[in-house]
Amino acid sequence: MEFNQVETFLHVAELGSFSRAAEVLGLTQPTLSARIQQLEKDVGQRLFERLGRGVRLTEAGRAFMPFAERSLVLIREGRDAIVMSQNPSKGRLRIGSARVIGAYVLPDLLAGFREEYPGVEYAISTGRSHEVLQMVLDEEVHLGLGRTLSHPELDSTYLYDEEIVFVTHPEHPLARAGTASVHEIAREPLILYDRESTYYVLITRVCREAGIVPKVIMNLDSVEATKKMIERGLGVSFLPASTIQTEVGLGTLRSVPISEGHRVTLPTSAMIRKSSSPNPIAEAFVASITASIKSARVLHNEANLVSVR
Repeated sequence: MEFNQVETFLHVAELGSFSRAAEVLGLTQPTLSARIQQLEKDVGQRLFERLGRGVRLTEAGRAFMPFAERSLVLIREGRDAIVMSQNPSKGRLRIGSARVIGAYVLPDLLAGFREEYPGVEYAISTGRSHEVLQMVLDEEVHLGLGRTLSHPELDSTYLYDEEIVFVTHPEHPLARAGTASVHEIAREPLILYDRESTYYVLITRVCREAGIVPKVIMNLDSVEATKKMIERGLGVSFLPASTIQTEVGLGTLRSVPISEGHRVTLPTSAMIRKSSSPNPIAEAFVASITASIKSARVLHNEANLVSVR
C-alpha cells in the first residue's frame, strides 16, 4: 500500500467521481483507476461501487476511510517533524483552544510567539475545554489551551487563573454602590453565557452554596452578545475578566466586587499528549507563553504596588 494510493482513495471518496479526482490530482483517469485497483487488491475488498455517473463507498470503503485519513495525517506530521528537526523555527503548529481563550487571550500569545518563531504556520480549532482535551488525545492538534483537566495521557502546564467577575452597566445602582452582595445579585435580571460551559457551572454552584436562586432571563451562547445586552442595561452577568478589559477601559461595562468575598477562578493550562518524541514547536510555544504570562503577571503586580504606594 502506497501513500499516493491512499491519497487517491480519499479524493475519490470526497468527490464521488474518478474523473473529477483525476483532474484535481493532475492524473490521467487510467492512472487513477490503476491506483484504486491496486489498493483494492492490497486490502482484499472492493472500496467503491461503480455507478453510472460516479462512485460511492462500499461498506468496506466506509470502514477503511477513517484509517486512511489518519494515515495521511501521520505522514504529513512526519514530514513536519523532519522540517522541524532541521529548523525548529519552521513548521506547522495545530492548536486547540477553549473559545474564550481563543478570542481574548490567544491572539496576544501568538503575536509574541511569532516574533520568536516567524516561520511557524498556525491552525486553530476551538471548542469547550473538554472538547479541546479530546482533540489533544485524538492528536487532531499538537496542544490544547483550556481549563485545567487531568488525564493520564496528558502533560499539563499551568498558565494562569481566569477570574470570573460580576459585570453591570456603569450606571447600574450596584456599580455606583461599589460592591454587590450575592442576595442583591439574586434580585437582578441575570444573563448567563453558555449553559454547558465551566463558567455556568461555577456561577450556579456559587449561587447554590449561598442558598439563592438567580433570576436568569437569558441564556446566550456568545460572550459578545452577553456584553452587548449588559451595555444596553438589559441585565447583569458573570463573565471572565479577560473578556471585558476593553469595555471596562472604555467605560461601557463595570466589574463590581462581591461584598461577601466570593471569588470564582478557573485554573487554565496548556495540554500536550505524552509522547516519546514530543513536538519541538509545541514545547517551544508552551515555554514561550508561560514566560510571557509570568512576565505580564510580574508587571501587573509591580503596577499594583506602585498604585498602593
